[in-house]
Amino acid sequence: FFWVVSRGDHHFFLVGNHQHQLTFITSIMSAFTGLLMGMGNPLLDISANVGQDVLDKYDVKLDSAILAEDKHLPIYQELVAKYSPQYIAGGATQNSIRVAQWMLQDKTGQTAFMGSVGANDDYGNQLETCAAQDGVLVHYMKDETTPTGTCAALIMDGERALIANLAAANNFKESHLDTDKAQEIIKAAKFYYIAGFFLTVSVESLVRVAKHAVEENKVFALNLSAPFIIDFFGDQMAQALPYADFLFGNESEAATFAKKHDLGEDLKEVALKVANMPKENSKRDRVVVFTQGSKSTIVATKGVVTEYAVEELSKDLLVDTNGAGDAFVGGFLSQLVQDKPMEECVNAGHWAARYIIQQSGTQLGDKSTYAGGAAEVCKA
Repeated sequence: FFWVVSRGDHHFFLVGNHQHQLTFITSIMSAFTGLLMGMGNPLLDISANVGQDVLDKYDVKLDSAILAEDKHLPIYQELVAKYSPQYIAGGATQNSIRVAQWMLQDKTGQTAFMGSVGANDDYGNQLETCAAQDGVLVHYMKDETTPTGTCAALIMDGERALIANLAAANNFKESHLDTDKAQEIIKAAKFYYIAGFFLTVSVESLVRVAKHAVEENKVFALNLSAPFIIDFFGDQMAQALPYADFLFGNESEAATFAKKHDLGEDLKEVALKVANMPKENSKRDRVVVFTQGSKSTIVATKGVVTEYAVEELSKDLLVDTNGAGDAFVGGFLSQLVQDKPMEECVNAGHWAARYIIQQSGTQLGDKSTYAGGAAEVCKA
């Protein structure tokens, strides 16, 4: 039998003999040499199927994602007490990184993630275990005073409403980036992905990583994440957007951004205009990717818009849409880090999203069966 004892960035393996004496075997965690780093809000999803009465009670709408206010806080205990919920590793960026590593298949050790969780609490331990099982190196900041964050995922008729109580995730500090392991991860990675949700937590941490990407001509990707981020954290988004080599968003986020910046209503034109907005790294053209659920995916770059068809999924196969956008990004990034062409990146995104909406939350199989291929370009 054995124990694993963690001390900071090191793991010590202890093995007991038949006399129950402990023998020190090895210590240090191997260095990160992967390609992709994510940073965001690690949350444990508490997911349950509910009725319209619950949505009305907590004043939330399907296909929305919000931060919990005081009026929402009883929902977490109510789900536990009344609905036999599932507990699923969550947080938008962490989900995308998990999917990307899964889609990379036998290319192990290519991804890492940073965020803040509660120190030594069960939810944080669950998140760390899940990420490790998926092959992601997590380097969490451990908050001694606040528990790990949770997200109520309210599912009805295959659609979802998300209420995030960030808790410890909200306390991420830029100083965590000064730790030896964080420095190792940042320097090794060639691609960085951060969802817009992190703009409510630590803009300075995002900008620090983004500036490193610009200085080293590495790839920085950002997500609009939710309409409320665009509406209420516009200044923070304005700080982050110039660093984005890739910008992701869904149709509602794209429409909200367009309305706020007076870019019109045609999302293809909006994508082109966003692609041409000011940019820090002039060596890379910005790529804007707007998903539209079952409708075509829009990609704009270098003055050209391309639409990629989404394969239809029978409604009886749909379980819930929670995590679909995160999965798309994860699939897309899994090919991007391998320098695959755009149509293959989009195809992998479509495949991953299609897989996830047939599961409850972002739950991954033992091994990805993705076989590659190119997304079909929509004909005019």
